Amino acid sequence: MANFSKPTAPRFSVDVYQNEFLPEGGRDVSAIVTVTSTGGGTGGPAGTGDSGGAGVVIMVDCSGSMEYPSTKMRGAREATAAAVDTLRDGTSFAVVAGTHVAKEVYPGNGRLAVADARTRDEAKGALRRLSAGGGTAIGTWLRLADRLLSSTELTIRHGILLTDGRNEHESPEALRAALDACAGRFTCDARGVGTDWEVKEVTGIASALLGTADIVADPAGLAADFTAMMEQAMGKGVADVALRLWTPVGVEIAFVKQVAPTVEDLTGRRTEAGPRAGDYPTGSWGDESRDYHVSVRVPRASVGQEMLAARVSLIVPGPVGGEPRPPAQGLVRAVWTDDLAMSTSINPQVAHYTGQAELADAIREGLDARKSGDHDGATAKLGRAVQLAAASGNADTAKLLSKVVDVVDAAAGTVRLKAKVADADEMTLETRSTKTVRVTR
Repeated sequence: MANFSKPTAPRFSVDVYQNEFLPEGGRDVSAIVTVTSTGGGTGGPAGTGDSGGAGVVIMVDCSGSMEYPSTKMRGAREATAAAVDTLRDGTSFAVVAGTHVAKEVYPGNGRLAVADARTRDEAKGALRRLSAGGGTAIGTWLRLADRLLSSTELTIRHGILLTDGRNEHESPEALRAALDACAGRFTCDARGVGTDWEVKEVTGIASALLGTADIVADPAGLAADFTAMMEQAMGKGVADVALRLWTPVGVEIAFVKQVAPTVEDLTGRRTEAGPRAGDYPTGSWGDESRDYHVSVRVPRASVGQEMLAARVSLIVPGPVGGEPRPPAQGLVRAVWTDDLAMSTSINPQVAHYTGQAELADAIREGLDARKSGDHDGATAKLGRAVQLAAASGNADTAKLLSKVVDVVDAAAGTVRLKAKVADADEMTLETRSTKTVRVTR
């Protein structure tokens, strides 16, 4: 494994795209906030820019169903071994076997190992002894991962979770309590292998822990997927970044959503951060760019008046024991005008991401209607999804939709439900429904 130089701290920038003009008495202001991080998380052990380094816990489903077919358990062992090989020297890590209980596979002493040639080989040796048997209680896996990641000082704390079945051996309330306990303590990517798992459980885990979710229908694809996930985790340079929204007296917040690369509603995750300010969690960052949709309601005003509707800042932790880094920030404005063309113009970025959020909702509602036997409702919703995907250039989602419906006229949203749909195709569409395409600027 190659040695890596110490990466520099990432630099953040904030750009705001909006139409600030409102008609007299108008109140609703929307803006797309693009946050870009550059110069961090590359070239060295993940998260070592200031102190602490990175820690990763891999949680592998070892319940009895993983043995049917046997390729699932074999694929999981090989995928985890590939992820271990991708760990950079100096990264702290552990492997957990998940059934109706959680067990440490490696290193097994209640702490994390430090990645080097020896510990990687030891971990792969331990993986060869993994076997399937028992139930599924994912909350216990997450709580053990949290304890392990808390056993040492870390800058980046991340989990990778693989499951092939439903969380049948603990209550939904127990899983929810575990997610609430782990939220903000580490991020987690979740993967479902095969087609016997519950999409909403896996996507709910990723959503709560600010990670990604996806399906790996064929166990043969696990190694490539795990390697890509670990490479992405190794690229994170700073954790616990918050989007801070300050609003003047009289301004109400309608919502705050991440809209690229995926749709994620952050509105309910606000924590207060001083007078009229609140923080929305964004998780860990490497070299990347994300878009957020901020919608606020301002007091009514007359033509010619203008005001600051909101100030958006990135709150980035500084070195351990040091001060937070100076925030990057952008301003959302409101200007009242009697020029009809100016006040009715829709900003292209706002329009695009409003459509992408509606696309995700239409897919979810359409699939739910299909499962419940509501043929007409499913046709209408999935037809609208096809129309939105075509209009926004979301070719990947359009391709997934074509596995569930026959498209008669994409522009008009005219479709017919397919009589027979493979479970993997339906689950892939549902799992990836929140993935968006960036607006062309």
